[in-house]
Amino acid sequence: MDRMIYLAMSGAKQVALAQATNSHNLANSSTPGFRADLDALTSLPVHGPTHASRVYASDERAGVDLDPGVVSATGRDLDVAINGAGFIAVQARDGTEAYTRAGDLRVSAAGLLSTGAGHASTRWST
Repeated sequence: MDRMIYLAMSGAKQVALAQATNSHNLANSSTPGFRADLDALTSLPVHGPTHASRVYASDERAGVDLDPGVVSATGRDLDVAINGAGFIAVQARDGTEAYTRAGDLRVSAAGLLSTGAGHASTRWST
């Protein structure tokens, strides 16, 4: 079988991964503090005994869009927006430290400051 089919299949797989990233970005675009994932498709040459014109595609995670989003007035006293660079350090479910820019804060039943997702706030970080 011609190896060309494998090249076409690898391209289709990489496009599907990029489409999954786009779907994730669209589905979460209205989430407070959301930052879009950035992808980049690149063409790489096939090395070995093959035609020099054959290339395969590779989907690379180019990073995260850290541009500030839209600030919305909610009327809640504990909702905050981070101006510029910085994150809110929270405690993840497994006990490790995680970071968020979601400023939908509330006081939990235990009297702890937490995010809307229920992560306890540990400190502010810049």
